[in-house]
Amino acid sequence: MPMPPIDRGDLGLLVLRAGTGGVLFAHGTQKLFGWFGGHGLEGTREAMEYMGFTPGRTSALAAGLAEAGGGVLLALGLATPAAGAAVAGTMTGAVSVHAPAGFFVTEGGYEYPAFLGFVATCLSVTGPGRHSLDHALGHRLNRPWVMAAAFAASTAAAAVVLRRRAGALGSGPEQATPPGAGALPD
Repeated sequence: MPMPPIDRGDLGLLVLRAGTGGVLFAHGTQKLFGWFGGHGLEGTREAMEYMGFTPGRTSALAAGLAEAGGGVLLALGLATPAAGAAVAGTMTGAVSVHAPAGFFVTEGGYEYPAFLGFVATCLSVTGPGRHSLDHALGHRLNRPWVMAAAFAASTAAAAVVLRRRAGALGSGPEQATPPGAGALPD
């Protein structure tokens, strides 16, 4: 019996999900647990407060959970629209921190968090492909209404966070980027 042809699109989505999810998981666990050379929750709390995200502990916990949890869910292809929306919303906050430094990450810019946010959004819109838990579960958590609701909630939350950050900073985005911001957790 001949083997069915490999669907390169589904295989590509698996590789993209696994790679992106792994990067996000590592990034989030730096914030939460100090793994992989990270600052842990206390160090991230301090950084968040310095960057204008208040309360710092709640902000650190939310960012860490969205990155680590969203990364795991993306890698597994489970609740893909919600996972991607959570990551995209979190990366919006990271972009706001790095935007004053310009685009390129080599100058402390927002290139890296923007890229992660775009990839997460793309995976949410495209779907996880056949090699995923969403597919195995009949796409119960991968429906158009889930995507719409997840992005609506993520957009609203990001807007609130950015508005609160602007109020906490008070004097404009040029003071939002701490020295060495490229080394701080996104």
